[in-house]
Amino acid sequence: MSANLTYLLINIGAFIVPFIFSFHPKIKFHQLWYAFWPANLLITVVFLAWDILYTKIGVWGFNDRYILGVKLFNLPLEEILFFICIPYSSVFTYYCFNLFYPKLKTYSFGLVSSILVISLLIVGFFNVAKLYTCVTFLALALMIIYVAFIQKEKWLSAFYFMFLIILFPFFIVNGILTGTGIEEPVVWYNNHENLGIRILTIPVEDFFYGMLLLLLNTFAFEKLKKTNA
Repeated sequence: MSANLTYLLINIGAFIVPFIFSFHPKIKFHQLWYAFWPANLLITVVFLAWDILYTKIGVWGFNDRYILGVKLFNLPLEEILFFICIPYSSVFTYYCFNLFYPKLKTYSFGLVSSILVISLLIVGFFNVAKLYTCVTFLALALMIIYVAFIQKEKWLSAFYFMFLIILFPFFIVNGILTGTGIEEPVVWYNNHENLGIRILTIPVEDFFYGMLLLLLNTFAFEKLKKTNA
């Protein structure tokens, strides 16, 4: 396999199974594409703007060895696909949780949300000089406050369950992207802009960046689904 297909194949691998099962007669997730795709487009635009800026100022970057070389605003095509493929598979998983385990909405995760918010705010405020850490942690804290305590969304419990489940594939995907099992990382990070704490090769910020990405996609998905119901 050519090394420059690495990032593309990671995206395809994360996307293909949920996409195929979207048409399963007991799931029919494709019938909710009217909500998912506009939601995903909106959030993707936000994250691409963030990505373009951070790539430009050197918070992170991409290894040309593992990408096709097609770029838009200095972002690899594969990076753009990441914001489509990963949210698709995650929102699909979230939807399946709600479909097959509807009682999840009866669970309260107020304590979990409170602990997360307090921890994120403390770390974010004490690391204002580290762009990746500060922005990610504070943005996620504010989003959880809004969803959990202002909107009081019952679907948040299913989201937390979904996030726990996808941590395993997350370790595989982000592990490879950050250098696990390959000679060099696909995505490199400027450690002056993060805590310098890694789980295997994954910066700890990636877990919360991923949670923010998926929480925003889920929030927009739920809003559009209700609006068009």
